Amino acid sequence: MADANSLASPLFLREAELRRGIELLYFGYRDFTKGPDALLEKHGFGRAHHRALYFIGRRPGLSVSDLLKLLQITKQSLSRVLSDLQSKGYVVSVVGRHDKRQRLLYLTENGSTLERETFEAIRERMAHAYGEAGPEAVAGFWAVLMGLIEPDQKAAINEVMRG
Repeated sequence: MADANSLASPLFLREAELRRGIELLYFGYRDFTKGPDALLEKHGFGRAHHRALYFIGRRPGLSVSDLLKLLQITKQSLSRVLSDLQSKGYVVSVVGRHDKRQRLLYLTENGSTLERETFEAIRERMAHAYGEAGPEAVAGFWAVLMGLIEPDQKAAINEVMRG
């Protein structure tokens, strides 16, 4: 349960409240990524590799072009990330059945293991925070995060979350 000092002011759109939310988002993200960052560093990977592993794991057979749209990084950056993951045996690329130009991505057994380890490094922290906040706060948190996403990206993100 949130303490009284964490309750939002009825004037939540004032600069002080907006800054508090921004700061909490920064600090939360910093601590949220600590566990996975440490695991990934052992393999020579960074956060872009983590995001690729996560979304390929969530959507086996995801095309390279769809991953590019989700991650919103340059083709060059994604190419480097996928090259690293493939050369170290964490991801494989398969030619599409219907479109031979398409490259579909899958995690290998090692990739699935690393994705699971990075997820576990986050899961406990997220479960604890959700449990402390309660279901109404979690729903509000999700609504705020969805509100931060560009409108033209929401459909694609909702599709990933259904997976």
